[in-house]
Amino acid sequence: MPLRFRPATADPADLERAVAYPADGPTDPVPALDADRVRDELAAQQFRPEWTWFAEDEEGRILARALWWGRADSEHPLALDCLQVRPEVSDPAELAVRLLAAGHEAFGARPLYNLSLPHDWRATPALARAVAWREEAAHRAGLTGTVERLRYEWTPEAGTAEPTGRLVFREGTDEEFLDFFARLSRGSLDLHTQAELRAMDAEALARDDLAYYLDCPGERSWWRLAHLPDGTPAGMAIPSRTPYHRNVGYLGVVPELRGKGLIDEVLGEITRFHAAEGADRITATTDTVNRPMAAAFDRAGYRVTEIRLVLEEPSGP
Repeated sequence: MPLRFRPATADPADLERAVAYPADGPTDPVPALDADRVRDELAAQQFRPEWTWFAEDEEGRILARALWWGRADSEHPLALDCLQVRPEVSDPAELAVRLLAAGHEAFGARPLYNLSLPHDWRATPALARAVAWREEAAHRAGLTGTVERLRYEWTPEAGTAEPTGRLVFREGTDEEFLDFFARLSRGSLDLHTQAELRAMDAEALARDDLAYYLDCPGERSWWRLAHLPDGTPAGMAIPSRTPYHRNVGYLGVVPELRGKGLIDEVLGEITRFHAAEGADRITATTDTVNRPMAAAFDRAGYRVTEIRLVLEEPSGP
């Protein structure tokens, strides 16, 4: 059957067709975006017609939909937010990989794919099968790196810990933060950091990290360096935000002081900062394998709300 893979740019009605595509159903239990959310993202320029792709049959019937996301000022999409295939399609992975490949060719890049899932998604056979064909399609389209992340959320009911005085926090220059980014990357349990360090040195990664967090919606004035009371460098705290809510941007303790509970002090500083600004929700993520960081979130009253399955191009050789 002849198929056409195209963005929603040919006709003004295309966007309404993208909005009207069913968001969920018993045959596809992967959580999808409903019509209101799609409209909101389009209005915010975080979804765009050229980032909204269809697979159509020769009669113009939509068989699959892919929605890529970016910030309002992004030149190219940053992530695939939604991938759906009609239940009557016998080989959803095959159709999906062709749709992804068409989008990737147009973008000149392979944006990562974020799948937001319930914490126990593997225990539900239908959900596990729906994830499996998406993983297969993403891998075949070049997104062969897989990271599973815990998404945490803090709300005011959890409260905040009082400062203990074990650390002193202060403002710092970009050069100082560059130095700390490089220090904190060494020995990191974060899988993305480990992968990046296989492709570049710590100083180059620090420059990338600094540029990334400067580009986030959070304010540069929020950032703090952490020291022991005697002035010994200890770590840093970067409260930040997404286009939707405040979050724990970046935090860490220098390698020589890890294992002493100081991460609780750094996380506490970020949480207190956001809470004092009136935040009713603070989100955070960490890899499932980064057990010390997950334990720190647990101790601080953050709770796991979902699993993020991230499929991306692998970094490094």
